[in-house]
Amino acid sequence: MSMPDLLLIGGATEEMLHRLSEKFTIHALADIADPIAWLAEHGDKISYVATNGHDGILPAYMEAMPNLKVISCYGVGYDAIDTAAAAARGIHVTHTPNVLNAEVASTALLLMLACYRNFLAEDAHVRSGAWEREGNAPLSRSADNQTVGILGMGRIGQKIAKIAKSLGMIIHYHNRSKLSEEKEQGAVYHDSLKSLFSVSDVLSICCPATKETVNLINKETVEYFPKGAVITNVARGDIVDDEALIDALNRRKIYAAGLDVYKGEPNLNPGYLKIKTAFILPHLGSATKDTRTAMANLAIDNIDEFFNTGNCRNKVN
Repeated sequence: MSMPDLLLIGGATEEMLHRLSEKFTIHALADIADPIAWLAEHGDKISYVATNGHDGILPAYMEAMPNLKVISCYGVGYDAIDTAAAAARGIHVTHTPNVLNAEVASTALLLMLACYRNFLAEDAHVRSGAWEREGNAPLSRSADNQTVGILGMGRIGQKIAKIAKSLGMIIHYHNRSKLSEEKEQGAVYHDSLKSLFSVSDVLSICCPATKETVNLINKETVEYFPKGAVITNVARGDIVDDEALIDALNRRKIYAAGLDVYKGEPNLNPGYLKIKTAFILPHLGSATKDTRTAMANLAIDNIDEFFNTGNCRNKVN
């Protein structure tokens, strides 16, 4: 009996490939010279797609697979997948929630602390020999008792709040709706961006990228922050208007920015590279072996669950 066909978009670990190959005939998009032509000939055979939050799936590819049943996304973000179009065709879109919450939250806190304590400059101070020649590096800022504004108090936002609170920070948040007292854990809810930003010593962006959240940080909204605030982003680059943030950093309205995601990544705005208080990471929020293994296993478990039951608990549409 032949195995069902699966289109693999993006990379996969050896373990992922091994597990998938036990049940599916895998067609790697990276190995196909002309995907549109290939799908025109073979698209009707594809029942499953395994992809990631960055690559997603192009609408033209989805349209060329009339018998597609499941799109399994290796990641928590799925904004590169047209979930509405998939739902209209009865295609299940799944993602990998929870297994990466702690890792992404740790990255967010790392960025916050790097901004406050200026770790990169102090590391360079030692490596350059300046410590020996000139003495101690300039004093940095304390993160103690700072007000953290969390934009998007979902699973990752709640994890960031829990860790930040343990470090003596004060938590405020804005969300589509107010959380229960149990989930808030003492955090203060704001029903508008302006209200949240105006009290935020540091903002942690954790919301999904949608039509409503694109460029939420812009020329107008950066003015809501206290002078010298810090902005961090571990969500999606589309939420930030780069030119507006770079301008705010250059004129010191915003003291520092800690970024793990960017518009058009990996081709980030070169303006960030010129700013010493821009701490930039290559989208590594969940990039540890343990977490990526857990994500990969859950992405395959999602496919297995649909394969065996016709449904999936991690469906997003």
